[in-house]
Amino acid sequence: MKLLIRSVRIIDSKSPFSGQVKDIFIEDGKVKEIGDNLSAADAVVKELNGLCVSAGWIDMRVAARDPGFEHKEDLTTVRAAAAHGGFTEIVLLPNTNPVVHSKDTLNYIRQACNGGLVTLRPTASVTRKAEGVDFTEMIDLHTAGAIAFTDGEHAVQSADLLLKTILYLRPLNALLMNRPEDAELALYGQMHEGITSTLTGMKGIPALAEEMMLIRDLKLLEYALEKNMYSTSDPVLHVSLVSTAVAVDLIRDAKKRGMPISCDVAAHQLAFEDSDLLGFDTNLKVNPPFRSAEDRAALREGLADGTIDAIVSDHNPHDEESKNLEFDHADFGITGLETAFSLAVMHSRLGLEQIIEKFTSKPRSILRLPAAGIVVGDLANLTFFEPEAEWTFDKSYSKSKNTPFLGKTLKGKVSGVINNGKQEWYS
Repeated sequence: MKLLIRSVRIIDSKSPFSGQVKDIFIEDGKVKEIGDNLSAADAVVKELNGLCVSAGWIDMRVAARDPGFEHKEDLTTVRAAAAHGGFTEIVLLPNTNPVVHSKDTLNYIRQACNGGLVTLRPTASVTRKAEGVDFTEMIDLHTAGAIAFTDGEHAVQSADLLLKTILYLRPLNALLMNRPEDAELALYGQMHEGITSTLTGMKGIPALAEEMMLIRDLKLLEYALEKNMYSTSDPVLHVSLVSTAVAVDLIRDAKKRGMPISCDVAAHQLAFEDSDLLGFDTNLKVNPPFRSAEDRAALREGLADGTIDAIVSDHNPHDEESKNLEFDHADFGITGLETAFSLAVMHSRLGLEQIIEKFTSKPRSILRLPAAGIVVGDLANLTFFEPEAEWTFDKSYSKSKNTPFLGKTLKGKVSGVINNGKQEWYS
């Protein structure tokens, strides 16, 4: 493969060419040359107005459903959706059937992505069947290639289990990911507890359910590190799907005290607030739920000041039978791989360089992955995009269509991806 991309703006804070418009020549899957007015015999030439390039994007939270729920999504369709969304690597939650709690299931996923355009990075569950009762064989799973440990869609409810997991994973330098939610406080909840839930007569999920669990997790982390006198520059605990202003403040304070934590926010949390659910659109039923306007403002502030490290899609596909129901019977979840970048452009209020950092260098650092950039001699793992371009989301490559954005015009278009010697272009 010989490819010459002309007049592309490089967005890579670690590159000497960052912010500059250059030509990039790629051959045999490697970046061969970066410069001005390049030429290459027999090369395919791509040139688009306003085209930008960065290191390939990575999504830290994707439910692929395969194995076990292939009618909702499978490993082929999730990779297609990821590629069209600009992601060259995706981190998969373990909530499949069987749950990713054994090396057999882990290896099934790892082997499925050998050499593919989109690299799959599976997590493994903390507890067997993600039921919060018995530990998995975490050392074996870590050795077998689990990128992190999490019960995924289920928070670890037991304080004793969470504490022991931190102690167990620290010598491995392995990451624990947990979404803070007290299951009892959130029981039967349908949306954020507030004015909208009162007006609609729906049981609310209070912000307290997230905040109480986060306080617990931070206290347990502090206790574990002090007791064992560990020191690390890598995050030990990653807090998934922050959604409230108090949670942002708690994480900001913990970081100031030097605690080894990181966190992310779902892109769709930046686009909606709880009042948008007055129409009972089940495509807007997500967990954590869309919170208040004040919470959304705090999420944007947390992104801007670095408290929130990453933006994720929280891609959560469901079939028609799970979503086309009365609101209180519909499943939680939204598909987000194909729209995450556009939502970040439209609703995060971050500069372009900051947005790209939340999709590239920050997630890679959290996950202990080697830094990726646009460097001559390196393998090409790149995402091409037009941040000012508008596009209509008229076709989803996910098997499920539970998104409120189909048919909508969005800003921030993905133009193509290159990874593992393969490429796809959408412009």
